[in-house]
Amino acid sequence: MISRHRQARALAAWFLVVPAAATPLDQPAVKDIAGLWFGTLKTGVVELRLAFRIVKSGDGWSGTMDSLDQGAKDIPLSAIEFKDGKVRLELKTIKAEFEGTLEKDGAALVGRWKQAGDLPLTLQRVDKVPEIARPQHPKKPYPYLEIDVTIDSLQQGIKLAGTLTLPRGPGPFPAVVLLSGSGPQDRDETIFNHKPFLVLADHLTRHGIAVLRLDDRGVGGSTGNVLTATLEDCAQDVLACLQFLKGRKEINARKLGLIGHSEGGILAPYVAAKSDDVAFVVLLAGTGLPGEELLYLQGQALLKANGAGAEVMRRQRLVQELMFQALKEEKDNDKAKKLIRQRLDDFVKKLSVVEQAVYKAQEKSLEAQLQTITTPWFRFFLTYDPRPTLAKLRVPVLALIGEKDVQVPPKENLAAIRQALAQGGNKDVTLQELPNLNHLFQTAKTGSVAEYARIEETFAPSALALISDWIVQRSK
Repeated sequence: MISRHRQARALAAWFLVVPAAATPLDQPAVKDIAGLWFGTLKTGVVELRLAFRIVKSGDGWSGTMDSLDQGAKDIPLSAIEFKDGKVRLELKTIKAEFEGTLEKDGAALVGRWKQAGDLPLTLQRVDKVPEIARPQHPKKPYPYLEIDVTIDSLQQGIKLAGTLTLPRGPGPFPAVVLLSGSGPQDRDETIFNHKPFLVLADHLTRHGIAVLRLDDRGVGGSTGNVLTATLEDCAQDVLACLQFLKGRKEINARKLGLIGHSEGGILAPYVAAKSDDVAFVVLLAGTGLPGEELLYLQGQALLKANGAGAEVMRRQRLVQELMFQALKEEKDNDKAKKLIRQRLDDFVKKLSVVEQAVYKAQEKSLEAQLQTITTPWFRFFLTYDPRPTLAKLRVPVLALIGEKDVQVPPKENLAAIRQALAQGGNKDVTLQELPNLNHLFQTAKTGSVAEYARIEETFAPSALALISDWIVQRSK
């Protein structure tokens, strides 16, 4: 499962090897760092392209940083230090800094990126940075209505901000609520500069289906905190959205559906099983397996997609097992963290000196991981089994998973979903493994998370057509 933040949820070490530019022996030293600098952080899971703009300002410098693949622009450099060829760039707003050395020819800054870990990073002096192409992002004006909305959750004190798109015409129209994946997501489910829910909503609305998409709790205009919300809390939000749609004259109240992506594929069946207002459910990379089982499969698939060997995969599984077992044994977060550290220390002592050094270098990264896995969201997901809820569904279900999905492996999860729905006697079920598509439903080569940002396609047209055609058929 992944989250816009989905970038930060992957539990993996970061590595980068970038060759320094050759320096002619007779080239004079360059003493100016003003200009445009570009580099890539490479990890076992993701690659992030970073661009720094530094300008001379009086006796010093000022500047900004862009994270191209995350769509983050003009992050201010709070401090810039340059002395004797040594450079330090600080970004207080994201608690990060870069420390490096300017090469003699002035063509590169070679150093380390420090942010919840310590990573090698080389920045090259460039004239311009690569442009991020997202050709599927719709451009205004749209051939339909777009309305900003605010909805009161059924849980007191929570307000949800979102966008409702309505086809033009007399209606009433079938409608869907889009439910995002894990972690704090905006209404477009923005990830690596892609906006999958914007593209999906645009396609569906152009095909006569109204779409409501929302900022998660604590994101954009929505209040609350999604990471401390329970499944029932989120269900109260979705039920309020269904009530909102039923109250609009443009909407056919008998044709309301839920489309859940990734973890949203857990929430959608949960709500549909308890509400008579849901007429159909679409699961996009939804899971059919218990959380712990899925995380083991996910961990192995992610490593395999990135070329890891059998021994690395074996150790990854052992580390996951000891962490998850400690979480299940100890409900107090502080005690759970201490227990995990103790067991990790015992595990690391059995490794070679070189391997021990690698683990110790990831100490800051471990702390960030411990913060994530002790959230109410992760504790719930670890032990939740979606199959009993799937067995309760009596409405039409469309379940799609990409063949190259390494976060929700398709064969195991589709088989579990099929078995659960059959056990409940559901006869209107469509399940498909879509060739060459990844977890975001992009056409991919390996399915690796590292590909997400580099692929220009946001959502495969074939998958979009399959979803809209299925909903239109169920809405006649």
